[in-house]
Amino acid sequence: MQLLTELYRKLYGCDPATIERLPGAGSNRVYYRMTAPDDRSLVGCVGTSREENHAFITLSRHFAQCGLAVPQVLAVSDDELRYLQTDLGSTSLFDAIRQGREAGGNYSPEEQELLHRTIRQLPALQFQGAKNLDFTVCYPQPEFDEQGVFFDLNYFKYCFLKATGLDFHELRLEEDFRLLASHLTAEPGQTFLYRDFQARNVMLVEGQPFFIDFQGGRRGPFYYDLASFLWQASAKYPDALRRSLIDDYYEAASQYTAMPPREHFDRRLRLFVFFRILQVLGAYGFRGYFERKQHFIDSIPPAIDNLRQLLAQDDGSTFPYPHLTDVLRRLTAKFEKQPLVVRIYSFSYKKGIPQDESGNGGGYVFDCRSTHNPGRYERYKHLTGLDEAVVRFLEDDGEITLFLDSVYRLADFHVKRYMERGFTSLMFSFGCTGGQHRSVYSAQHLAEHLHAKFGIEVRLCHREQAISQVFPRKEKQETL
Repeated sequence: MQLLTELYRKLYGCDPATIERLPGAGSNRVYYRMTAPDDRSLVGCVGTSREENHAFITLSRHFAQCGLAVPQVLAVSDDELRYLQTDLGSTSLFDAIRQGREAGGNYSPEEQELLHRTIRQLPALQFQGAKNLDFTVCYPQPEFDEQGVFFDLNYFKYCFLKATGLDFHELRLEEDFRLLASHLTAEPGQTFLYRDFQARNVMLVEGQPFFIDFQGGRRGPFYYDLASFLWQASAKYPDALRRSLIDDYYEAASQYTAMPPREHFDRRLRLFVFFRILQVLGAYGFRGYFERKQHFIDSIPPAIDNLRQLLAQDDGSTFPYPHLTDVLRRLTAKFEKQPLVVRIYSFSYKKGIPQDESGNGGGYVFDCRSTHNPGRYERYKHLTGLDEAVVRFLEDDGEITLFLDSVYRLADFHVKRYMERGFTSLMFSFGCTGGQHRSVYSAQHLAEHLHAKFGIEVRLCHREQAISQVFPRKEKQETL
């Protein structure tokens, strides 16, 4: 930090008034927002790889000279491990389209316009940015080639495929990998391949897209970036929006070069989408299965959905890789969405909160002890919340029904969201002093409520009474 501050002092003649560390990205580089006394701000970067930093610095300066929308490098340390760049603010395209993404791909007109604006600018970086660019500065390699393809395919095999336990023939898979690599590199690309073109790497400045984190770029085919952006697993772009964005890209790219016929373009794009999905599954497998980062595990199902849809379009000639496609079909079948199962428990706090048998670490726990306790009265002590006398007591008193009204609202919302997101397990627990009256009544009524409303499978357990009940999943669930 001291060396970064010294670099700032050399540039402006004073120390920054404030220094704020920015949220981490996927690399080991650390970013800071540094603000001067007059509120002028810039971003400082501290990296661990001189080659990676050198690539970014050189590319950024070249792109800026081409008039492209990238941050400008303002100062660089002698060892190139630190540099200062213009501050593009804190709003990424990823943030700006959050509502549409979280709504399962229901993007507003404003969000769609931002996507169109971004995709129309991509060809400028790819084609204009490639002119007179010295690709030898690119890190870790100067161009997209078969060696790089093999690296990504083996990343998929070892970090994802093997982790699933799915059976496959090593040599036959290797043969298909070689054929796929030859097809991907059959048309050498002369454009700048961004490689990590995604919504997180697009910053919005007064609504205009600016590109960042292109240090992994190289010479390569333009299809790659389009596939990377439009088939981002978590984006869930509807087919109509995706087709419209592809049309926009094709038209914009035509201003820089003679584009191939549309049929050829679409066929090549599908091939790169196929490859890109395998590549990201390798990354998700490593980050999720091995580094145990939940965000990447959550990203696997939508990526599998993309793969499933792509394979459904294959007539046997689109992806002529028989063993690989057989493995992938079995893989997508293995990841078929399982229906949501809700587990509901009643328990006594004296004996502890129930363990979550699903392995997800637990769920919602509601404390019923604020409500009127039938157990205080002798005539109810031998009964439970399943007995009519206790039910009448609790409902006539009314406190438990008010309590459950709030529980129902919360539970309904979360069950709906879990179903939308493809989650398979949700747990609710109700505790009271003895786990006999109020908790039993609450657990029973929530189970009946959720089963009636959503038609999902509900597994109910009154732990202290050793009573279990299963409400089976209905064939036709209520529309969400």
